[in-house]
Amino acid sequence: MSMIAAFIMATFTTPENIGVTPNSMLWLLPLVASISIVYKTTKLPKIRFAHFLKESVVLFGSIVIFMAITALVLVAFAWLVTE
Repeated sequence: MSMIAAFIMATFTTPENIGVTPNSMLWLLPLVASISIVYKTTKLPKIRFAHFLKESVVLFGSIVIFMAITALVLVAFAWLVTE
């Protein structure tokens, strides 16, 4: 095994350290965008740009809103439990 291949494989043995600061949570947005684009690509029977863009944006927004509501509910629940 070459040294470069060993180095590349070694980088996957430890997880990437991503903090839980508000700035680091912004990394969820590209992930949600790619999920919504790929999902709508596989589910739409006929892809027209305007319709595809609208459907992808709606799915992106609904995922982000659901995640925000879930986070608020969990924070409220944690606050109630710890108080």
